[in-house]
Amino acid sequence: MAKKQLIMEKALELFAKQGFEATSIQQITEQCGISKGAFYLSFKSKDELILAIIDHFTMQVLSDIDYLVKNTENKTLLYDFYQTMFDSFQQQTDFAKLFLKEQMHTLNEKFVNKMYSYHKSLEQMILTMVERLYGEEIETTKYDLIYCIKGFLNTYSQILLFSEAPVDLKMLSQSLVEKTNILAKHTTIPFISKEMTQMFFVNEKTSKEEILEIIEEKTEEMAESIERESLVLLKEHLLEQTFSPAIVKGLLENLRNHPHCKWISYLLRRYWEL
Repeated sequence: MAKKQLIMEKALELFAKQGFEATSIQQITEQCGISKGAFYLSFKSKDELILAIIDHFTMQVLSDIDYLVKNTENKTLLYDFYQTMFDSFQQQTDFAKLFLKEQMHTLNEKFVNKMYSYHKSLEQMILTMVERLYGEEIETTKYDLIYCIKGFLNTYSQILLFSEAPVDLKMLSQSLVEKTNILAKHTTIPFISKEMTQMFFVNEKTSKEEILEIIEEKTEEMAESIERESLVLLKEHLLEQTFSPAIVKGLLENLRNHPHCKWISYLLRRYWEL
């Protein structure tokens, strides 16, 4: 297992048992079987480690949603979108509760910047989805619809976060599909214009050099595997395009479900517009 991955996984176990404040870097390194020096080669501080964990969670969600929006049939797309979003959030509710309780005040500025970037990317994916699903029918109201969908996600996520009762995610997703369809078909008075969205629809691609750096770091950490071999081949293709689109898509598919490679798959899909 890669060192960074090991540190994050063992830290999560300790955070769940003891909380952020009560968990020391010494305890994390002992749990990992590494030295403090090895920890600091990966993370400058415990706060940086926590932000890396948040990054990891958000990267997983964005990668899944991006793939879903581009590859799912229209018939199930909206349901699969809500199901994936809430399922991902439900898996991390314990961490979210702990973060709100202990860390929000110390990481506020960095956390806000991370969340702003995450929401910009998510909004662009939702825009792509609603344009696919509803076409010209929502041309004047699509930006309002994006905010309505985000409002559903934010509001109903609070049930997962604060309610002790079990939540039927299938029924929740079906309910929100119905509500979204009603809004899409019957909203006639737009409020948010395209001009108003220019602030948050900044959709810059990650540069080739930045992607190469991420790939190099990841391949150094990974043991021999089909995912590592796929990364090496994709790096070669990034430097000099030699493979057909079908082969590239196959290599990306090898990475898509690997928890520590799917973000690279997402960045490469965006870079090559696949």
